[in-house]
Amino acid sequence: MDTAEDEFDTFVRARTHALLRSAYLLTGDQQLAEDLVQSALTRTHQSWKRLAHSGNAEAYARRTMYHLQVSWWRRRRVAEVLPERMPDRPGREDHAGEVSLRLALREALARLTARQRAVLVLRFFEDCTEREVADMLGVSIGTVKSQTAKALARLRTIAPELADVDGRKEALS
Repeated sequence: MDTAEDEFDTFVRARTHALLRSAYLLTGDQQLAEDLVQSALTRTHQSWKRLAHSGNAEAYARRTMYHLQVSWWRRRRVAEVLPERMPDRPGREDHAGEVSLRLALREALARLTARQRAVLVLRFFEDCTEREVADMLGVSIGTVKSQTAKALARLRTIAPELADVDGRKEALS
């Protein structure tokens, strides 16, 4: 029989990649995403005995991750300054449609506020309901609706090329 530590290790190996994808979409930065997932997994580990039996470990880790992100952007008072255009990597040209779409989406998400980005990731990448998003972020359903509308309007303005995207999650991963 596996020990609690073995079960947690198995959980981490199986779900970290998926958690990192969501964290990256929330933060827009690989290192911040890794920090966010690490912090969420630390808290998940602390509650592992209770979570392992309920089968809600991933839900707990994701909820913790979203709460931490909200907490971080509430504390952050310095506005991020993002370049108008992401620089190309020298010597790496790839004209594949999927790569272009991913880059356009990443750049567009980075230009949204942290709250707008969180709402869009939860609603459209994680397929959460408005109620679930409101509960996870600790805001009202009205706030979720207004932030979603504002974020989508902003995306239409800053990235009109994304209007033809059919909503496939593969473009985000």
